[in-house]
This record gives sequence, structure tokens and C-alpha cells, in this order.
Amino acid sequence: MKVTKAVITAAGKNQRTLPLQTLVDRDGISKSALAILAGEITAAGIGEIAVIVCPGDEDAYTAAAGPFARQMRFIPQAEPLGYGHAVHCAADFTGDDPFLLTVGDHLYTSRAERSCTAQLLETAEAGKCPVSAVQATHESKLPYYGSIGGRRVAGSERLYEIETVIEKPTPTEAEQKLVVPGLRAGNYLCFFGIHVLVPSVMETLGRQLSTGRADLSRALAETARRERYLAHELLGRRHDLDLHYGLLATQLALGLAGKDRDEVLSLLVELLAQSQG
Repeated sequence: MKVTKAVITAAGKNQRTLPLQTLVDRDGISKSALAILAGEITAAGIGEIAVIVCPGDEDAYTAAAGPFARQMRFIPQAEPLGYGHAVHCAADFTGDDPFLLTVGDHLYTSRAERSCTAQLLETAEAGKCPVSAVQATHESKLPYYGSIGGRRVAGSERLYEIETVIEKPTPTEAEQKLVVPGLRAGNYLCFFGIHVLVPSVMETLGRQLSTGRADLSRALAETARRERYLAHELLGRRHDLDLHYGLLATQLALGLAGKDRDEVLSLLVELLAQSQG
């Protein structure tokens, strides 16, 4: 399974401006969050990107994408009918091909030589099945993320067979249905913001839309019941721009992961000293 297409969702009412924000990347270059994300995607070998946007945002996104705009198709979500509908807006673009799905308001830093996107693509292509990136997350953050339950793949420290998917579970629900052996108490595997999905997921979303509202987590739960579906706990961290101080925290993470790490650390020490003075 070779993945050559990616879908970035960026039409959320409260998140639509976040991919347009300017940050300094790991190389010390000012770029939009969209361009930083597109750089990671294309460096992993994907050549075509669809970006789901609010109608009227196409020009702003084209400008923010910079040189990556040539590889992008901007698809408006004509009506704000939820995240599952936003994903399905790319159905004609993905067609019969597997595709990378990511959100426009998350960036990633890797603790490995390969980027988070490249790690996930390697797993999907080796396993020839859909794979979602996950991260061990404290139960206090469950209201923000979809979560999975399952069992560890034999002989692997970071791969899991997904059995259950629940969107934003309560702690009680998670304790009853999402405990994964080997995780620290009070922690659950929550979606990281990157998935490699297959055409059947788009078909499921289409069926949901024909009878009501599309829900991606419900479609992924159906995928887990129907076929092999893996979760990969990546060597990396997600950085959610939409959180309180999310832009600041993301910028610090990029700075500490890049070539100007020492300069960023010195600046932090100076600021701390001034705040105490």
C-alpha cells in the first residue's frame, strides 16, 4: 500500500485561522503553520494534498501555503456539517486510494530520525492496513480527543490492534472500555491527529451522510470491527495550536527541536530571571 495523497482539514469555525499563523520552524525560518505541516507531508513522499477550507478562505490558504500551493487542491466545505462531513468533502480527491488524514491546527515534533508522518506511513505501508497515530494521554485530557481500546501487537512495543474507538469519552467510559494493558494507570491512547485511512472509510462516511450526520470516530469504530486496523504510538509529540497558549507552546517546541535550541534555552533562562527580578 503506497500512500501518495493527503487530506488536511482546516474548515472548523474556531480553528480556520490557526493554520495561517506564522511560526519559526526548526530551521529558524518564519513560515505559516500550514507550510510547516505541508513540508513534513511532502518530505515523507506525498505529492498531492487536498485542504478542506471554509468557502472564501481559498486565497488566504494559497498565500499561506507558499511554494506548497502548487501541490494543493483547496476544497470548500460548503456547509458546516461537522468533521466527518469535512473529511468526506475530499472523497472525489482520494478516490480508490489510501490517504493520509491530518488536521490543520496540529504540528508535530519527532524524537526519532524520521518525522511523525514518515513513521506512520512506514507502518501503514508495511502492514498494508489503516493506521492511526496515538499518544498516551492523561484522563484529564479525554474531553479533547478521540480514544482507542485494544491490545498490543505481539513483539511490538508501540503497535496496537484497535478494537474500540470512542470520541471524547468520559473517564468512567474510558475505564470501562478503553483500558490498554501496559499503560500507566489513568492514561489512555488518544488520537494524535494523523491517520492513514483506506477508501472504505470514505464509503462509510458517505453512507452516514445519506441518512444523517457523518461521524469519523463512528466510521473508524466500524473499520475496527470489519478489518485489521492498527494504532501506532509514535516517537514524537503533537502540539495543538487551539489549546490555551497553544501557539506559544508549539513555538517553544519547534524552537527546542531545531537548530537554535541553545538560543531558545538562553532566552527562556533570561525571561525567567527577569520575571523573578
